[in-house]
Amino acid sequence: MNSVLVRDARTEDIPRIAGIYRPHVLTGTATFEEVPPDEDEMARRLAAVRDSGHFWLCAELEGIVVGYAYATQHKARSAYRFTAEDSIYLAPEMRGKGVGTRLFSELVMRAAVTGFREMLAVIGDSENAGSIALHRKLGFRHVGIARGIGWKFGRPVDVVYMQRSLAAPEGRAADFRSSE
Repeated sequence: MNSVLVRDARTEDIPRIAGIYRPHVLTGTATFEEVPPDEDEMARRLAAVRDSGHFWLCAELEGIVVGYAYATQHKARSAYRFTAEDSIYLAPEMRGKGVGTRLFSELVMRAAVTGFREMLAVIGDSENAGSIALHRKLGFRHVGIARGIGWKFGRPVDVVYMQRSLAAPEGRAADFRSSE
């Protein structure tokens, strides 16, 4: 979807970001949150990502934010300083239209350019075929499943771990395009 603009998130995007995230919390297992955060909380999260020196991107279509993604250091300890963890959420009507691929491709490239060497996906629910497929399309490989470690909607939920190297082999440029 070439008409999608991917840009840094802005404070004025918070109402739309919160609106995109809300149905994922209320009806999905991609996130293990059970109560949708309000706009003030989402603004705090955006500020925390920025303050940490990391980035949060929005996909915009015809002036409307239709998805967002961010990457932060996987864990706070300094040993993880070169490992990013990603998050991506789309408005439901945008699934399967190429928006996620465009947004996520930019996120992966930005993570590499800013110095991350590995990117880790921590995907809620082993039945989350869309997210697993998107990660696979962008070169992530399956590295494990933690069975039933989450609990949502009255049932145990798995976590799928996928990983991608962002560092290019010696003497070659990294390729951040999708495998399609």
